[in-house]
Amino acid sequence: MSVTAPRPGTVTSAIPARLDRLPWSRWHWTIVIGLGTVWILDGLEVTVVGNIAGRLSEPGSGLPISSGQVTGVAAALYVAGACSGALFWGRLTDRYGRKNLFMITLAVYLAATALTAVSFSTWWFFLFRFLTGFGIGGEYAAINSAIDELIPAYYRGRVDLVINGSFWLGAVGGSLLSVLALNTDILPKDLGWRLTFALGAALALVILLVRRHVPESPRWLLIHGREQEAERVVTSIEQKIEAERGEPLPRAKGEITIRQRESVGFGEIARTVFSDYRKRAVLGFSLFIGQAFLYNAITFGFGAILTKFFDVPTGDTGYYFTVIAVGNFFGPLLLGKLFDTVGRRVMISSTYLLSGLLLFGTAWLFDRGSLSAGTLTACWCAVLFFASAGASSAYLTVSEIFPMETRAMSIAFFYALGTAAGGISGPLLFADLTDTGRVGDTVLAFQIGASLMCAAGVVAALLAVRAERRPLEDIAKPLTATAAQAQATP
Repeated sequence: MSVTAPRPGTVTSAIPARLDRLPWSRWHWTIVIGLGTVWILDGLEVTVVGNIAGRLSEPGSGLPISSGQVTGVAAALYVAGACSGALFWGRLTDRYGRKNLFMITLAVYLAATALTAVSFSTWWFFLFRFLTGFGIGGEYAAINSAIDELIPAYYRGRVDLVINGSFWLGAVGGSLLSVLALNTDILPKDLGWRLTFALGAALALVILLVRRHVPESPRWLLIHGREQEAERVVTSIEQKIEAERGEPLPRAKGEITIRQRESVGFGEIARTVFSDYRKRAVLGFSLFIGQAFLYNAITFGFGAILTKFFDVPTGDTGYYFTVIAVGNFFGPLLLGKLFDTVGRRVMISSTYLLSGLLLFGTAWLFDRGSLSAGTLTACWCAVLFFASAGASSAYLTVSEIFPMETRAMSIAFFYALGTAAGGISGPLLFADLTDTGRVGDTVLAFQIGASLMCAAGVVAALLAVRAERRPLEDIAKPLTATAAQAQATP
C-alpha cells in the first residue's frame, strides 16, 4: 500500500472545525454511497445464507451439507472471520489510513464471495464463508472510522445510523433474490444459490469503482504528519460545496494543536480504552453483546423456525424475511434524527429496552401457541424496528467516544469481542435449540436475546455519552493533542 512518509511536528489547525461546519451537500452523498453501501452487501450475504439453508441441505444442491451446518457452523465461521478481520484490518486502518484499507477489505470480500459461489465441498464452503467475513470485518473498522471523520457533527448520528441500517436493504434484496434462486422452475437446485453469491461479488465490484473517488480522512492525515495533503482535501471539499451553494461558507470556529506521530502503540491504545475510558469500554461491550446475539441468531435462524414450526416451504421463507427486513431499515431511518436531537443516552437506552421487552412478549406468545408464521413475522418486525436502531447506535457509539488514534481499533475490538461473545455463540446455540423442534427450547433462545438487550439498555441509561452534535475532538481529545487540550469532556 502507498503511504507518504510522515513529517512529524507540532501543528495548530482548524481542519476538524472546517469539516464540522460544512452544510449537507452532494459531496456528502458521494461519501454515503461510496462507503455506506457496503452494508447492503453484508445484509445480502447473511440473509441469503439463512434463507437457502434448507435448499443447500437437499439432495442435488451440489453440496453435502445439512441445514444445521449452514445456520450453525457456516454462520459461526462467517462471524468468526468478521471478528478476526476486524482486529487485523482495524490495526492497519489506524496505522496506514482509512482509504488504503477500505479498498483492500472490499477486494478481499469480493474475491471470497465469488469463490463461495463455486463451492464443490463442505470444507470449501466453510473456508470461504470465513474469508468473506474476514473482509467484511475489516470494512466495519475502516468504513465507520472514515464516515464519522468526514460527516459534520450536526448530522453524524442520523447518517451513521441510516448507513449501518442499510444492511437491511441488502436483507430485502437477499430475501427476494433467494425466492428467485430457490425456484426450481427457473433455476436448477445446484445453480440458483451459486448465482446469489456471484451477484454479491458483482455488486462489490461496482462499489469498488465508486469508492476510488472517496478521499482519505483529513483528520487522519493531519495527525500523521500530512497536514498539507489534509489541507488540499478540505479545500477541495469546501470549493465544491461553495460552487454548489453559490455563496462562501461561514468561517470555521475552533482550532486544535497536536503533536503529530506516525503511529500509536497497541499498549497505549489498550491503556487508553480500558483505563482512561473504562466506563465507555463497559458501555461498548454491553451494546455489542446484546445486539450481536439477537441479530446473528435471528438472521441466520429465522428461516429454519418458519420451516420447522410453521411448515413454510423453503422457497417461501424469503417473503417473510423481506417484511422484517423492511421494518429493520425503517427503524434507523425514522428514529435516526432523534439520536441527534433527543440525544444519545435517551435513544440508545430506550431502543434497547423496548426491543428486549417486545421480544419477551413474542416469546410468551410463541410459548402459548398463539402465533402463526404471519403473526410471528409481525412480532419480529416490531421488535427489530427498535433493535435495528439500537444495534446501529452501537457502531456509532464506539466510533465516536474514543480518541482519534484509537478509533478504528476501538471499533474493531468491541465489534470482535462483543460479536464473538454473542455472534458466534448465538448462531450455534440458536441452531441447537431450534433443531430440537421443541417450542420451549426456542422460547429460551428468545428469552436469552431479550435479557441481553434489556441489560444493555440499562447500561446505556447509566453510561451513554452525550455525544449528539459535538465534534469528535470534544467528545474524546486526540492522544496527540497538546497537554492543554488533552482532557476529554464527559
